[in-house]
Amino acid sequence: MRRIKLTLAYDGTAYRGFQVQPNGRTIQSVAEEALCRLLQEPVKLRAAGRTDAGVHAREQAVDFADSGSRPLETVLRGGNALLPADIRILSAEEVPESFNARRDAKEKEYRYFLHLSPVASPFFSRHAWHLEKQLDLDAMREGLGHVVGEHDFSSFRGQGCTAKTTVRTVFRAELREEVPSLFSLRIAGNGFLRHMVRNLVGTLVDVGKGKIPPERVRELFSLKKRAEAGPTAPAHGLFLWAVRY
Repeated sequence: MRRIKLTLAYDGTAYRGFQVQPNGRTIQSVAEEALCRLLQEPVKLRAAGRTDAGVHAREQAVDFADSGSRPLETVLRGGNALLPADIRILSAEEVPESFNARRDAKEKEYRYFLHLSPVASPFFSRHAWHLEKQLDLDAMREGLGHVVGEHDFSSFRGQGCTAKTTVRTVFRAELREEVPSLFSLRIAGNGFLRHMVRNLVGTLVDVGKGKIPPERVRELFSLKKRAEAGPTAPAHGLFLWAVRY
């Protein structure tokens, strides 16, 4: 037996998230089906992060075990030939049997895209949250600064989260303009709770709208109440950007 690590990229628009669900297509179910057909053996993928319905990935890491009957190049090219165009295998490599895509990850980076313009762009509509009015970006950056470090993120924890602890460490957090009117909120850390990034973004947008002051973000860590934080940002603006080992 050998263990393979794949790096996947996908547009999550048409899927009910990464993880297999009782009803509906998921990234995992479609990718496993394609690999099973290619390798002619059962395949069970294990992901670095379980992205939600509508969320995308620039680099998602997964691993699985197989018998080693096909070269890695065949896994890469054959897998892509069987997958739909909105899921791609970027790389395939053999890793130690002990490798675990989720447990061994040292850092995950998410990026959330905001399109700030009076008129929505057809080119950004599937991958960015469109907001008609401009936001106070300096206030948002001030609020974002409070996110860096080790905190209890209970106030940003989504319903249905089963994590044993709500304490996470954020290594970096910044707001950048990518191209005119398109901004990215970049957050990298050792792990994330369900909906944590989207709830942070929703809260920071409230800061940008002037609904709450930047220091409110810091206060939310001690309050530990989801109802006190901002709304959940739409899923389609979020990307799992990178997983680092």
